Amino acid sequence: MKHILYTFILAGMLTSCNSPSPSDAAATDSSTAETEAANPEEGMKAGTKIEPITSEEALVATALMAAPEESRAGAKVMGYNMAGEFVTYKEGTNEFICLTDDPNKEGFNAACYHQDLEPFMARGRALRSEGKSAKEIFDIREVEAKAGTLDMGKVGNTLHVYYGKETGYDPETGLVEGAKYRYVVYMPFATSESTGLPESPIAPNHPWIMNPGTHRAHIMISPLE
Repeated sequence: MKHILYTFILAGMLTSCNSPSPSDAAATDSSTAETEAANPEEGMKAGTKIEPITSEEALVATALMAAPEESRAGAKVMGYNMAGEFVTYKEGTNEFICLTDDPNKEGFNAACYHQDLEPFMARGRALRSEGKSAKEIFDIREVEAKAGTLDMGKVGNTLHVYYGKETGYDPETGLVEGAKYRYVVYMPFATSESTGLPESPIAPNHPWIMNPGTHRAHIMISPLE
């Protein structure tokens, strides 16, 4: 399916100089590529070479874009490979763990989180592999977190999500076409009263608290759409 989607994306790009991203498109010279790699929010400029994310190299490169630029080289990278197996692509030397996009799902979604969140994340993956529903996973982890058998990490551990509808990327920079950032700051059992944050977004790009009062309470900061 991703190969079909990429064909339509490429066809659209050949007939128009406008990028499907809401931001400007990126240049192809090396100096601009370095700048764009450091500032992925600026997007890609017209003429950028776009390729499908259909190799392990592409999965790793785009997953690392979810991490802060200065931490990408030392981040650990894990995720599903083309065969649907969950593997470790790259060991890390710092506190970040990046998850690649799942090539068997529509769109693009990579993430990077603090290593202290790994027990929580790993437990979710294990329960999903057992066929548990999202509600079942939530309920099981809630019980385990309250019992102290599930380590939720430190208050304030952060998840960075790099996501979008398209599945083409620039191999020179790692940028994914039209992708944006969402940030999640985990605050187990926090509430609106304990943080002063609203329980629903006031406006795009404004923080709010989701799942308040539960093990999965977290501050959401979503991008402008």
